[in-house]
Amino acid sequence: METVLKATDLCKTFSNESVQQHVLKNLNLEIRKGDFTVIMGDSGAGKSTLLYSLSGMDRPSLGSITYGNEEISDYSSDKLAVFRRRHCGFVFQQNYLNDTMSVMDNIIVSGLLKSKDRKEIAERAKKLLKQVGLDDNCYGKFPNQLSGGEKQRVALVRSVINEPEILFADEPTGALNSQNTTAVLDVLTDMNKRGQSIVMVTHTIAAAERGNRILYLRDGVICDEISLTPYDGENRERHKQLRDFLGNMGW
Repeated sequence: METVLKATDLCKTFSNESVQQHVLKNLNLEIRKGDFTVIMGDSGAGKSTLLYSLSGMDRPSLGSITYGNEEISDYSSDKLAVFRRRHCGFVFQQNYLNDTMSVMDNIIVSGLLKSKDRKEIAERAKKLLKQVGLDDNCYGKFPNQLSGGEKQRVALVRSVINEPEILFADEPTGALNSQNTTAVLDVLTDMNKRGQSIVMVTHTIAAAERGNRILYLRDGVICDEISLTPYDGENRERHKQLRDFLGNMGW
């Protein structure tokens, strides 16, 4: 499969006065097109740091991040911002919707960062909202009129309105109840089936089970990984494979 993003000898160190914390340690990783890659590990293992480094939201201390044939770790801050706008989508535990703007305007504003054709963006937004189970009754609503799961689905649409090559998700269901968690995970699974490359950090097996590639991070190093068949609902053998893998990792 085609490699879309590559980390080579990636290191990230945070300094606090005379104390240095080495969060990522000579980490090597390739993200493949079309994969649903899940990053798991104990608290403090460096999961979110890895996600932010891969996406250009944070700079590595050493090593390189390559997108295609371009080494983005050498980009200026302005050039990194352009890279993220053109190639990346982001969804976090908090939805970060603008409470003073309607659902449609939240999405369109993000789309205008890449295209100036407001009509085209609005049509794409309507199509995507329908795909995530939100009809035209929600277009004019404000975020405080939506449930937690609806807000996160709007955030997902906003994250892919510019058709990013990679969607980065950091604990996207961490603030949701079980029903809304399932709804959002179903959306992510459907996006992946349509070809969307996803890199997701999670601490739950329910979310991890949606991936076809699971990485386990410990102390800034990838200990091991497992490849699974694409998620297709209830599959006891696949579920056991993941459980056994995580058990071997001490999860």
